[in-house]
Amino acid sequence: MTRRARVGRCATASQREAVTRRRDDSGNAVVEFVVLGTLLLLPVVYLVLAAGRIQAGSFAVDGGARAAARAYTTAADDAQGSARAQAAVQLALLDQGFGAGAGPEVQVACSATPCLTPQSRVVVQVSLDVVLPGVPGFLDRVIPAHVTVRATHAAVVDAFRPRVAVLP
Repeated sequence: MTRRARVGRCATASQREAVTRRRDDSGNAVVEFVVLGTLLLLPVVYLVLAAGRIQAGSFAVDGGARAAARAYTTAADDAQGSARAQAAVQLALLDQGFGAGAGPEVQVACSATPCLTPQSRVVVQVSLDVVLPGVPGFLDRVIPAHVTVRATHAAVVDAFRPRVAVLP
């Protein structure tokens, strides 16, 4: 059955044209595809960006904890070890795109006193708050929109390390 037959033979030309215009769907599929595609694609893109930022934070703290433990165990004394551990963590964070204001927490625990006693264990824990991309600072303070990532690494002080003489 043709359109002309559905409208009827008695209908006027303007009535037939109105029915034809109402039933013409050309171009609607493109508009629906663009709107639905955008609505579905934006959350997926944001999810990929957020997951990438969290993964970068995870790599940063893991590498920072490992480098900090190694730097601490090769230092001459505890003060130099702490400074070297902090510097190693900052370099690891900068390597993954976290600026100097990232504010990681670095905790060092030792199995012996002083820490650099041969065969003692030095455990370094690094934690970092990764703020999700696109979240303004004032919103993060009201509704926490960050993920805390942590890494721990243990290193053993070399058994043949020269002992530092302690002055009386």
